[in-house]
Parts: sequence; C-alpha cells; structure tokens
Amino acid sequence: MEDVLRPYVPTYYGLVERDEQTYIKMEDLLMGLEAPSIMDCKIGIRTYLEEELAKALLKPTPRKDMYNKMVALEPDAPTPEEHKQQAVTKPRYMQWRESVSSTASLGFRIEGVTVEAGPVKKNFKKMKSRDKIMETFVLFTKGRKDILATYLDRLEKMQTALQNSEFFRTHEVIGSSLLFVHDRRGFSNVWMIDFGKTTPAPPHVTLRHDVPWEPGTHEDGYLLGLKNLIAAFRDTMRTVEETAEETSECLEQQGDISDKVLRKREIEGNTTNGENKEL
Repeated sequence: MEDVLRPYVPTYYGLVERDEQTYIKMEDLLMGLEAPSIMDCKIGIRTYLEEELAKALLKPTPRKDMYNKMVALEPDAPTPEEHKQQAVTKPRYMQWRESVSSTASLGFRIEGVTVEAGPVKKNFKKMKSRDKIMETFVLFTKGRKDILATYLDRLEKMQTALQNSEFFRTHEVIGSSLLFVHDRRGFSNVWMIDFGKTTPAPPHVTLRHDVPWEPGTHEDGYLLGLKNLIAAFRDTMRTVEETAEETSECLEQQGDISDKVLRKREIEGNTTNGENKEL
C-alpha cells in the first residue's frame, strides 16, 4: 500500500502456497514481545455490508438460529410475534446486533481483551456504557499513564493520516478492527487490521466516514468511532491522573496525621517522665 496509512497496517509479504492452499503472509505484530496484552476494538457504526443487508431484505425469511442467538444475549429482545414464531429475520437480527453493543451509539465496540493473566471474561457483546468501556481501558493498561499516553498519541496520528488518505476516501471499511498491543516492558502500539469487508466505494461516491449511515450512502462511520474512541482514551487518562493525585494527597494527609500522633505521644511521654521524676 503506497498511502499515508502504510505505517498503521501490518506489513504484507505476499501470497504463499502450501499443501495446495494459498495463504497471505503478513507481519507478526506480537513477535519479540514479553507477555503481551491485547485488545481488539471493532470500528464503525455497522459491521455488515450494504449488499448483505439488501440481499437479506429480498427474502426476509424468519430464522430459528438467529432467534436463538438473540435470546441467548437478550431474552426480552424479540417481539411477542417473534417469540411466538421462535424466529427472527436476518435483517432484523443484523440491525439489532449493532444496537446491543456500543457500535451503534459510539461507533466502536470492544471485541475482546487479553492480559498477562489470560482473557478478560466480560460480556463485551452487551457493553454499551462509556464508563464501563473506560473501566476496561484501565484494566487493560493497569492504569499506566505511559501506555495510555502512547495509545492516545498513536490514535491521534492515525486520525490525521486517515483524513489525508486517498485510499480511505474511496473505500468502505466495514468490520475492521484496531489492535492494541503492549507488553510488560512498556512497549505499546496500535494497528489497523481485518480488511475482509473493505471494498471500493462506487465511482461516483467520495466517503466522509464521519456522518451517520443511511442505506445507499456507503458511509461506515469509521471516523465517528475513532473520534469517540480517542475521547474515551483521553478521559480515561484524565481519570487515572486525577485518581493518582487524590491518592497522593490522601497519603500526604495520612502522613501529616501520623506525624501529629507521634509528636503528641512524644509530648505525652516527656510529660509522664517529668511527673515520674518529681515523684
């Protein structure tokens, strides 16, 4: 890729033939890292192509498998009629799925998190609260300001690159993720990954990526999601800094109290000794 986005994607080494199968050879983003922690954030206000939705709308057949997926995540989500049929159509399921997480509201969602101790067991599919997302960022980084600062800087530079990218202006980026990686030594970085649903926009369309999607526009809301993600990281960093300051002040106050108690005991001890001498 000869584009300003080149530094933000894994290096592509071409195709490899093995056992009569063709594979894509790419850079290993975890090579050389010590006990890496990983977070996958899906970016954009939808994760399905317009063609997928249009095709599903042509024959909206009620499906039991999608009903089962829906009730497994949110038992009250189906309508009374859907409960009666025990089936939902694919278009209904696709649009409901985005509304359950923060995809529809914030333009991004956390797909999964792994730290040194192993995978973080949270129901990310239903995580919509911005506060819960920020709590996850703190858990993921262990509240380390240096790692948060590096991530924030990388995201802001990526945002600028995207706004200046000819490739980005002419492509619909659906179902793509940002991969956050850091290790115990403090190395940290973010890459754009997962381009299986990245497709050229129609010739007459120049995408903005920062407006809500309406059928036929091919807008993906990628920049909307990235803007909200940056704001969430910035607020997380501010919260961590404020918490550190409050903790420091609390420790100082405790130290002052301890000093006063010790001085009081010394004075009381001296007074007692003086009284004993008089006796």
